[in-house]
Amino acid sequence: MLDVTRDGAVTILTLQRPERRNALDLGLCQAIHRAVDDAVADDARAIVVTGEGTAFCSGADLGGVYGGDAAAPTSEGGFLEVLYGMLHHLAEVPVPIVAAVNGPAIGAGTQLAMACDLRVADESARFAVPTAKNGMAVDAWTIRTLAALAGTGPARRLMLAAESLSRDEALHHGLVDRAGDVEAAVAWAHEIAELAPLALAYNKAVVNGTATDTEIEERFTSIWASDDVREAAQARAEKRAPVFRGR
Repeated sequence: MLDVTRDGAVTILTLQRPERRNALDLGLCQAIHRAVDDAVADDARAIVVTGEGTAFCSGADLGGVYGGDAAAPTSEGGFLEVLYGMLHHLAEVPVPIVAAVNGPAIGAGTQLAMACDLRVADESARFAVPTAKNGMAVDAWTIRTLAALAGTGPARRLMLAAESLSRDEALHHGLVDRAGDVEAAVAWAHEIAELAPLALAYNKAVVNGTATDTEIEERFTSIWASDDVREAAQARAEKRAPVFRGR
């Protein structure tokens, strides 16, 4: 269901439901949530999320979502609660997450890509949130994040006309950060893993709005008093690359 691989300082999470084009069900959402926490606890400096086969994630596994019980998706501990708990958690963890979008990212697949901090997409990638076609809805966070990343024009086309964005369109509008395959995404994650972890965690929290003003001020102050700041200064004096420890 989910393959977890450690490559140095980078943890790679690969969705493994190719028979369902990596559609998200309750179990896979829970597995992603746990794997991200495990990676952080294991001192991973960056995480990559990708899909096995020809799709990144085709959306929610509707058969698994409903299972004959229309109340199930919104019940306590049901699919929607677990899905949004996982998506919002990705935005909150202190480690940068890179989505390697290796094919269609539809519905919950686009949401998963947006919950990551950066997106690398190959030429087969496609993004859509077709709730207007299936009579469903996504939360306000999804629509606002889509508008913030891609702009209000593309967001309106996806949400109000049920259109899709190709990789090149998504790259042009800012929904995708770089063109490339999974290997390119992992290589970028390794570059990110060499950066200062405290600074990255602070920057992510501010960009995503997941910290209070008091927490932001405390983190700002602690970063300037950290060993990493002193290491950067010493590295400049010694004309070498700094080695950050996250403390």
